[in-house]
Amino acid sequence: MSYQPHQSTQIGISMLRVSLGVMWIAHALLKLLVFTLPGTAQFFVSVGIPGFLAYPVFAVELLGGIALLTGFYARQVSLLLVPVMLAAASVHFGNGWVFTSPNGGWEYPIFLTVASVSLWLIGDGAFAIRRSNRFVLGT
Repeated sequence: MSYQPHQSTQIGISMLRVSLGVMWIAHALLKLLVFTLPGTAQFFVSVGIPGFLAYPVFAVELLGGIALLTGFYARQVSLLLVPVMLAAASVHFGNGWVFTSPNGGWEYPIFLTVASVSLWLIGDGAFAIRRSNRFVLGT
């Protein structure tokens, strides 16, 4: 007999998944609509990241956010997005802890990294269109 998490737990997991998806979509749209993709590329260059990476990072954030929002392989997607947020955190480490620091702090990217890893560990939640019941690493 397998363990079936309580329905409220599944809804809570879905709330985490959906909120992460919305955040990733908003993060991508910020690059597109506010900073523009060429502006984002210039920022990447200014912090030592190749500018051309702005375009695939935008695509990964947008498509990953949509996948999380809909619950399409959410566990795997949340884990695949972690390196993007760790790179964002590394850019902001020198700015201090809080987001109100000049040029933004690193607490938000680290929190989102932990939330993404948590989603990978706990599952897709309710209302996922494509569930993934196994760990990505094979257990």
